[in-house]
Amino acid sequence: MTNGPTLEIADGPPSSADRSGLVPPPLPPDDPEAWYAPDVRDQSEVHPGVVATIADDDDGFEYRVREPPLSAEGGEALARLHEYFADASVRRPRTREGAIERVQEGFGEKYCQAIDRLTDLDHEGDRRVTYWALRDARCLEELTPLALDDRIDVADVADGELVVHTDDYAPAATGLEPDGDLVRRFASERVTDYEVEFQGFSVPVIVYRENLLGEDPFATKYDVREPDLLPGDEQLIEECKERIWETGVSEVVEDRAAFVSERARQFLSRRLTARNTRAWLDATRYRVRSALAEYGYAVPPAGRRYAGDRLDDLVYYVLRDYVGEGKLTVPIRDPNLEDVEANAVGERVKVVPRASIDHDGRIPTNLRFESETEFVNVVTQLAAADGTELNASTPSAKVNLDPDGVPEAVTIRCAVALPVISEGGPHVSIRKQAPEAMTPVDLLRANSVSTELVALLWMAYEHHCVVLFSGPTGVGKTTLMNAHMPFVAFEDRPISIDEGSREVRLPHETGVSLTTRDHESEYKRVTMAELMTETNYLNPDVEVIAEINTPASFETFAETLNTGHGVIGTTHAEDVEKLVNRVVEQGLPAYLLQEIDLVVFPKHVDGERYVGEVVELGAGGAGEERGGAVEKDGTTVEWNTVAWRGPDGAFEFAGFDEVAFFRTLADRTDRPLEACREEFRRKHRYVEYLQREGVDDFETLFSLLADLRTNEAATVERIASRDRAYRDGTHASDDGDFDGLTTGEEGRD
Repeated sequence: MTNGPTLEIADGPPSSADRSGLVPPPLPPDDPEAWYAPDVRDQSEVHPGVVATIADDDDGFEYRVREPPLSAEGGEALARLHEYFADASVRRPRTREGAIERVQEGFGEKYCQAIDRLTDLDHEGDRRVTYWALRDARCLEELTPLALDDRIDVADVADGELVVHTDDYAPAATGLEPDGDLVRRFASERVTDYEVEFQGFSVPVIVYRENLLGEDPFATKYDVREPDLLPGDEQLIEECKERIWETGVSEVVEDRAAFVSERARQFLSRRLTARNTRAWLDATRYRVRSALAEYGYAVPPAGRRYAGDRLDDLVYYVLRDYVGEGKLTVPIRDPNLEDVEANAVGERVKVVPRASIDHDGRIPTNLRFESETEFVNVVTQLAAADGTELNASTPSAKVNLDPDGVPEAVTIRCAVALPVISEGGPHVSIRKQAPEAMTPVDLLRANSVSTELVALLWMAYEHHCVVLFSGPTGVGKTTLMNAHMPFVAFEDRPISIDEGSREVRLPHETGVSLTTRDHESEYKRVTMAELMTETNYLNPDVEVIAEINTPASFETFAETLNTGHGVIGTTHAEDVEKLVNRVVEQGLPAYLLQEIDLVVFPKHVDGERYVGEVVELGAGGAGEERGGAVEKDGTTVEWNTVAWRGPDGAFEFAGFDEVAFFRTLADRTDRPLEACREEFRRKHRYVEYLQREGVDDFETLFSLLADLRTNEAATVERIASRDRAYRDGTHASDDGDFDGLTTGEEGRD
């Protein structure tokens, strides 16, 4: 035998060798000359004491498992453990990989203490009972041995019986009729796993994909692996939260998390010590060990009588509810998520992952609010974090959050509502900006833009043009706008206006962000008109209106167009016609749109975010194929497509003669048309260089652009010198070819 003990013994006389009085030596089970196990084809020990065998019968292959046998005392001990864990909040693994990891890790300290109290067996008996308890309570029950067998590739359910396919034998009947949930977990595969930090705790997160059809319309799911709770833990947590709520303080609490953590640990440690002492006193083993300790034959059961990891788990839940945002705590702090949505009581919370997770669209989580009171508390807490008190007269609000543990650069916008206006109860919709602002190089790497478009936006940003990013929610309007913000000259003063200003990334020392607070009381309210007045006093070069969606923001946009300042903004309109209609519906004259130089329409299709087309308004003559006109209220708005992405994914750029933007810019800057075109060519060469060099750091790009504007010739020479060193072998790389990026007086800004 090569892989553990044999499970099958053949009946009848062995062979001719036995008649001669000699027994042949042992052979592998799948050897046709193996007289003692003729039906066994493969056998392996998948875990210490767990043997899996594949046998051949008349109907095909059979997959059999032998697990560690239990004595009568072991069976009684296991029954006590099953009764104990029945009241515990234990989460089974979501995937086969999770089951393998859980068996390898075994029970944690807090489980071992409970098992130690409830069992009194020798080492071998304790090992076997521990395996069965782990298999039944924290793994996949009878499917656990199958999960441990790496020979199994495919599992399926046929006629109510689980059938497996191994590397060499398929199909093999198991004789098991497991629960559907266990089969679903067994057949699931892990997409990715990582940890999310919260107040010193690392909470595992698993994104997995279910491979069984017809079970759930959502195949990919998001699972937060919060700590398991033992019997009585939920009551302890509620008692602790009530005690902290009633705690009086005589001074200002500067660190709320530290305050809650300290008092939670004090209360819980006392309760756990008292509870576990009573449990030990009720156990015979405690008395025996105490008696033996008096004669020096055993260690007395003294000292801390609770597991440290159990105390940590309880403190986590207290902090989660009092310092965090309840069940939304981990998704809000997960940098891999873009949106978090909770729509109704009893419904799964949905999340929208970023590109770091290989999935497009919403996915459900294992989180849900079971009661309306719990949901209302979280909604009210989210609103209060930004100074809004939700009540019957103010049932909803749009707020901005700065949760503990989230980088300061991350802007979290949250729409919350009470059941007063929501039929299914409260609802929450959270949009999180990426912690790191993308750069044009990042967009080029993702094939979201073309080098020509980057150069065109560079010119528009630098020369204070009017640029609008327009499209539905989630297509990447703000990402595109922010990525090119370093192109605003370093000595210019950009001013961001309105609530969306928190989403604007301004690397400029001269930048200022102004915001309204419409959700505050009347005597504190700051209107858009007041912000406009304040903005004019600040002498801006470029005004950024991140969300042109409300009537006040459209009015501000219209007034800004007449000031001569550069304007950069985003709005919700899928194409030119919808943009014109929306502007007119807001009460603004359509002719104001002709003041816009460029409109960028991003798209989000099949998980890809990219610029679908770029148009210039007030410019016709490109023909019906790449241009047109929209008539509204007696005003005709002509438009022309400057750049677009074709069906094959390639970007195309119109010819110089077809783009009116260069003529407009030449008139605005009092330069010949050819000078503007030459500036575009030079900037395009710079963009190609940035792409080759991989300059994808926001601050580095801004610094390089500032150097180019301060002294372009010296900056080019410095980079060219470095590149010559690369080619001469002084450095390890020669990727930074700056050839062709020479500058002359005719090309200077």
